[in-house]
Amino acid sequence: VQFLESGGGLVQPGGSLGLSCVALGFTFSDYAMNWYRQAPGKERELVATITRAGDNTVYPASVHGRFTISRDNVKNTAYLQMRNLKPEDTAVYYCGVPRIGRSQGTQVTVTS
Repeated sequence: VQFLESGGGLVQPGGSLGLSCVALGFTFSDYAMNWYRQAPGKERELVATITRAGDNTVYPASVHGRFTISRDNVKNTAYLQMRNLKPEDTAVYYCGVPRIGRSQGTQVTVTS
């Protein structure tokens, strides 16, 4: 099982950034997908969930209206589009599935 993540980087407050996650080694369409983040000294936070078919999504209040999760079950890929980014969004972002695995993480830094 592998989760190959790409995207991330440095962005100014108010900017946008997209992350991608290719899942390999299991039947991608059988599982809901999650995006998480963890900032230094803080607990890991679940920031987005999408159902197997992609017909429902869930976000915490901290990112609701700014983050959008999507998926392509043909490409075995999940996406996280982030807009209106804030300095408090700075963290390492991961994609994954509970009890299956997660990616190594990619740094997102929001700073002027």
